[in-house]
Amino acid sequence: MSIEALKTLFHPFEAEALSLPRKGERVLFLGAEPGLRWPPGFEAALHLVQGFRPHFRALQAAGFAVTPRTEGDGFDAALVLAGRHRGQNELRMAEALERAAPGGLVVVAGGKEDGIASLRKRVGELVPLDGYLPKYHGIAFWLRRPVDSRAADALRAANPAVLVEGRFHTAPGMFSFDRVDAGSKLLVDSLPGDLRGNAADFCAGWGYVAAEMAASSPGLSGVDLYEADFDALEAAKSNLGNTVPRGFFWTDLLADPVERRYDVIAMNPPFHRSRAAEPEIGAGMIRAAAKALKPGGRLFMVANRQLPYEPVLSAAFSSHAELARDGMFKVISARR
Repeated sequence: MSIEALKTLFHPFEAEALSLPRKGERVLFLGAEPGLRWPPGFEAALHLVQGFRPHFRALQAAGFAVTPRTEGDGFDAALVLAGRHRGQNELRMAEALERAAPGGLVVVAGGKEDGIASLRKRVGELVPLDGYLPKYHGIAFWLRRPVDSRAADALRAANPAVLVEGRFHTAPGMFSFDRVDAGSKLLVDSLPGDLRGNAADFCAGWGYVAAEMAASSPGLSGVDLYEADFDALEAAKSNLGNTVPRGFFWTDLLADPVERRYDVIAMNPPFHRSRAAEPEIGAGMIRAAAKALKPGGRLFMVANRQLPYEPVLSAAFSSHAELARDGMFKVISARR
């Protein structure tokens, strides 16, 4: 998310199109991200919600009160920072309408390239909008929470929970929420069936790789899941059920230490924060995996074919080899 969208969100207050929240009022902020600066005179208590661990840690470090999920209701106002996921934006809108007090102000903003205009149109079909302002390559719009719940109910009904392959519960906003992504499928298909010892799934998402790894290698004594998306990890807890002993860790693998040591790690690491590829993210995950593996432990990872991870693997592992490749992805194994 560009810092510009945060500036867009607070612009209506700075432009005096909206009155500044007063001291003693409570303002919910859904999708809050690092770098936020509210205008002078914004004296309300902010309750930030952010389930992405790196953003959560950065907001905490900046001194904000932040939780991975919303706590409480009856807020005097709600702020919503919209992103690229349409379904997640609509679900955040529904939550803002549910958590704000009747008549409470709801302010929404996002970048034009992220579809904020279509979100404004969609919400405007359900609730009368009080106004909008374009600024900083984005749009902010605002409304008052209706007394009834019809708008929130409609937004939730349009974005129901998803059941992938008849067994994995997911929701909009999670990585590949509506299907098993091709990279993870290639990774699972390339794993040996005789893995043993303690295993971990780094960047576990809603649990597909961990579930398949446990099913194909009964010699594993347990599989721990590490994931930065709080909601995806909560879904994984449900999806894995009692199939294998496991631990669940909401963590930023680039910053939070991994305390346990493993015989096997599988991972499908992210390679971008925005639209541009950032290979250093995957490189950091490779280094984290190397530290978390026991001597002789094995890493299995999938990556886009063009990403240059081989030099990083050579520096962090005693050996590595490519196991599989298709038109988009490659699967690499490495030994500590």
